Amino acid sequence: MGQFVNLTVSDGVGTIRLDRPKMNALNVQVQEEIRAAAVAAAEDDAVRAVVVYGGERVFAAGADIKEMADMSYADMVKRSGPLQTALSAVAAIPKPTVAAITGYALGGGCELALCADYRIAAEDAKLGQPEILLGVIPGAGGTQRLSRLIGASKAKDIIYTGRFVDAAESLAIGLVDKVVPAAEVYTAAVAWASQFAGGAALALRAAKEAIDAGLGVDLQTGLEIERQQFAALFATEDRGIGMKSFVENGPGKAEFKGN
Repeated sequence: MGQFVNLTVSDGVGTIRLDRPKMNALNVQVQEEIRAAAVAAAEDDAVRAVVVYGGERVFAAGADIKEMADMSYADMVKRSGPLQTALSAVAAIPKPTVAAITGYALGGGCELALCADYRIAAEDAKLGQPEILLGVIPGAGGTQRLSRLIGASKAKDIIYTGRFVDAAESLAIGLVDKVVPAAEVYTAAVAWASQFAGGAALALRAAKEAIDAGLGVDLQTGLEIERQQFAALFATEDRGIGMKSFVENGPGKAEFKGN
């Protein structure tokens, strides 16, 4: 698909693979290739869940500072919107997503990981938002997604200091959801994603949309979003399959069609 970012599909799991040696720096080309891969994963019915992976050595060590160093205020006014929306395209994939984090996930790399629904990190992984050390702040969602995930005070500590957060602390504060040996990160991520390969695709989509949309509104509005999504699923074929299977065979045995 792209020079540095590709989407591959196997057994219902799509892998968005970053491969820009040495550190998967997110220059403009990589950002746009991430967007293209995310849109492709969203639109491909053969993809039922998505793994975002940077390889065995590193997830993504941040933006390409050499490219960014010469940009003016006017340049960044134009680029900051596309930068945010390129990564937000991953968050917008209407399917379960998991970031498989090896090595470093820093700056834009951490922001990319935050766009996933679930994060699995290597035991030696390090995450962080070190933009403050360059005289700027996170610009691709870090101040917003990180604070929503781990709380404002913890996010402020990480963003204010620019420090690296090791895997153990990341797990303790909820920045990542699971820690495994480095050699097992991708396998563990695929295993997590594979749970949904035969799932009720429209129900999974509705659950993701209800949760994500609900986080940005008051409780009553969120409940209304949930009610509408819940009721709409009664128009799907999978709802009939799931309930019939439950009545006849008990839970967890339905063979969904994704419709």
